[in-house]
Amino acid sequence: MSTSSVERPLQPGDRAPNIILDAISREGKIALTDFRGRSPLLIGLFRGLHCAFCRRNVAAMAQLKPALAEKGVECLAVVNTPVERARLYFRYHPTPDLLAASDPERASHRAFGLREIGMDTVMGIRIDLPGELPEPMDPIAINELLNKKEGYEITEADQQMMASAKELLVGQFLIDRGGIVRWSFTEVLEAGLNTPKAPNPEELMSAASQVAH
Repeated sequence: MSTSSVERPLQPGDRAPNIILDAISREGKIALTDFRGRSPLLIGLFRGLHCAFCRRNVAAMAQLKPALAEKGVECLAVVNTPVERARLYFRYHPTPDLLAASDPERASHRAFGLREIGMDTVMGIRIDLPGELPEPMDPIAINELLNKKEGYEITEADQQMMASAKELLVGQFLIDRGGIVRWSFTEVLEAGLNTPKAPNPEELMSAASQVAH
């Protein structure tokens, strides 16, 4: 699918685009307009499942889903992984009731304004994971280490997604029933030392309480 790009990550008050993607957790397609007028939606836009941090983000979203469901908020995890590869992964790593969709073309990232970072910038980044790493490492080295540690085997489909000369930022967006973004979180990766930041669950749940009314 193709959709337009925006220059910056969408912010609260912006209208969310409509995107249509292949469903992973079931057959058929998932469109953002499916939720309009029905329920608020938390959408997470993640790099492919080859990214260890993204797999953790998907798991974290699955853990929050029951609390969000109590407020009437649906969750959708979008991964830049070909659909058959993604279905194989979720078959062996089930996330009960979490909707997931495949976007190997990365159209959703462009539509929500999540920018790309050149690999020269990526290799200038050092990420600190106290307790998991002996020292800060670049994202590529960390991913290789964590994939080996977690037993994630890179397939040809994963390699195709990793072959890009650019890296995408991760983002999460809470969209109300009318299709308006009410809360957002965008990953920050800058040259130098970085400590991975995650969405603040209290902020997210507060925003979810407001859109539920």
